[in-house]
Amino acid sequence: MIIIISAASCSGKTLMSQTLLEKYKIPYYSIDHIKMGIFRADENCGFTPCDSNEKIGLALWPMLKGIIKTSIENSQNLIIEGCYILPEFLKEFEEEYAEKIISIFFGFSKQYVQTKFETGILKHRCVVEKRGYDEERPVHNFIEEHQYFKLKCQLYDQPYFEINTDYEEEIQQIYDYIDSRYRK
Repeated sequence: MIIIISAASCSGKTLMSQTLLEKYKIPYYSIDHIKMGIFRADENCGFTPCDSNEKIGLALWPMLKGIIKTSIENSQNLIIEGCYILPEFLKEFEEEYAEKIISIFFGFSKQYVQTKFETGILKHRCVVEKRGYDEERPVHNFIEEHQYFKLKCQLYDQPYFEINTDYEEEIQQIYDYIDSRYRK
């Protein structure tokens, strides 16, 4: 089974991946590491780390799709996480692959960002990995990013989970969903 986790940055994708690794003993790839590996190997690779999620996603998707298909063909379980997996990409898989993919798209509601930006989101952004830079996006950009991502999920008919009030309680619903799909 392939578990794909995508959300806007600072949403908890890496923490979720680490938690799933520990629970299911499935390795995970962080697309951020793949992105930086490609960029550091060739700065003329077609994107920079500061480009939009869409631009980076489009550049990385053919390789990621190949990794996913190869993993499925070899009956290997894998978790792939990153903000560069866009909802429209999942529509490209033939049924034989799609049935072996659990895709998770999630984000924060406007209300959640407004009330928890400093005390919840920014406070916990380095739980698994240490980021050597401060968050520079203002709250309104963060809200717009999450709303845009939610709309894309709706447009491409992908399941979307929204954190509205209680992160721990609502993130548990995502874990329950993964559990129900993974056990099949």
